[in-house]
Amino acid sequence: MPSLLIVIAILIWSSLGVFVRVLDLEVQYILFYSTLFSLPIQGVIILSSELKYKVPPLRDFLFIVLLSICLLLNTFTFLFAYKKTTIANAVLTHYIAPVLVAFLGAMFLGEKVTFRVVAAIVIATVGLWIMLGGATIGECIRGVFVEGFSITDDLIGITSGLASGLFYAVLIILIRVFAQKFNPYVLVFFQNMFVVLFLLPFVSLVTMEKILILLIMGIFHSTLAPYLYYFGLSRVQAQRAAILGYLEPVGAIIFSMLFLAEIPGLRSYIGGLLVLLSGYITLTENRK
Repeated sequence: MPSLLIVIAILIWSSLGVFVRVLDLEVQYILFYSTLFSLPIQGVIILSSELKYKVPPLRDFLFIVLLSICLLLNTFTFLFAYKKTTIANAVLTHYIAPVLVAFLGAMFLGEKVTFRVVAAIVIATVGLWIMLGGATIGECIRGVFVEGFSITDDLIGITSGLASGLFYAVLIILIRVFAQKFNPYVLVFFQNMFVVLFLLPFVSLVTMEKILILLIMGIFHSTLAPYLYYFGLSRVQAQRAAILGYLEPVGAIIFSMLFLAEIPGLRSYIGGLLVLLSGYITLTENRK
């Protein structure tokens, strides 16, 4: 079931917070080394199978570069929003992506925006809002009219969060289009290769005790999860995959409880149930 593969990939990515907490490294180092360690594994898979005959021609590499750039822009703007504003503002602005995907999918992919999709978006948004304790975006907007326009950390963070949502929506659409043209395993390998090249000027060596953890991340977060995600995304509607992304905060809470002894409050459970409900609505739409 393609949707289930996407869910598994999202749950793998939702454990990323635990690894980041343990590593205590800057983001570019984590992205660079985990991706770097994934390349030999993926290279062996490609060279030892028929996948080596599915390497795209040189003229098609421009598309893969474009995907890699969108992936980096999405990740960095999202993390930058975390630094500049509250988690609620960062996440809620980022999750404008499903709405954008629904409209972009209708415009460029001819996908229908059904009532069930809209309902799932609304339920997931409400659930995420409850989980995060509400947002302060309205206060920032009101401040513009009361105190006048000024560049604040909140405004920068909110803008960055919206930008990350836009880049994520564009990434979903691009993957949906190009996944039909490229083999997903080959696509992941070359995308990761370009990500490593882009990040190379911004990193240096890390200590040996970090290597093992980064190697594990290379296997699961940078190899297995993208493979499952791309494979599933090539077989489901773009907005459905975006809605399933709302399962990520639920998985992150579960992992934090298991490995970091962080017990969430009641609102996290209520919001998490609503997020799960939206995922169930999405998963069962095909059966209808």
